[in-house]
Amino acid sequence: RWRVLCVAPNYESFIRAGHGIPVNWSSPANGGKDPAIPELIASARSLGAKTVSLIALDIPLAHSKIESRRASDSAISKAFGGRGCSTHTPNRERPGAISNALISQLDSAGYVLETSGKNSQANLRAIEVYPHPALLALLKRDYRVPYKVSKSSKYWKNESVPGRIECILEEFTNIYDALSGVFGDLTFQLPSKTEVVNLSYLKRYEDALDALVCAWVGLEHFDGNTRPFGDEDSTIWVPSI
Repeated sequence: RWRVLCVAPNYESFIRAGHGIPVNWSSPANGGKDPAIPELIASARSLGAKTVSLIALDIPLAHSKIESRRASDSAISKAFGGRGCSTHTPNRERPGAISNALISQLDSAGYVLETSGKNSQANLRAIEVYPHPALLALLKRDYRVPYKVSKSSKYWKNESVPGRIECILEEFTNIYDALSGVFGDLTFQLPSKTEVVNLSYLKRYEDALDALVCAWVGLEHFDGNTRPFGDEDSTIWVPSI
């Protein structure tokens, strides 16, 4: 069965884990820092991955430079907008340089961005994942899962900060338990509500769960259980189970 080798709150911690340094969950989330694909792959292999044959990323990607709304964004919004899972419109500023740098690094490392079934025979592949519709399948939900830290005041308008923390932790636990059912041990524990000093403290755990959702979509993709939304330039892959 599939299992988790390592989860970290930021790229630096994951890379250090590949050198035998324990993951530090007191360190913050990335805050937009660019990933270093070669170092991350090397760390994954050091941690026990024989081959990193598929990379699943939660960021807008395309074969061409992203300057406006993509076919994949429109396709997802059409299919899942009624369930609260529309996408934002990307542009040259966001994700901008980060997306372009990722495509360049993936290409240099030999990874092909897989779009709408094209390049499915490549040995080294990368796919784009959007966690919101993926979570509908994972948790068997009818509507968008309210787990984003930055949206907590929108989800629960009349709740105090401690109340919103408790609500988010409840959704985190639902996601964590579902992922544990897939992978077994996830290598980290969620914090208790007494450990959470403020809402922003939860962002590192939100990111970790998003990464694991991407990993789950990746394994479903290996088994042929994903659907493409987009075109040959950009595609978001969603579990079809």
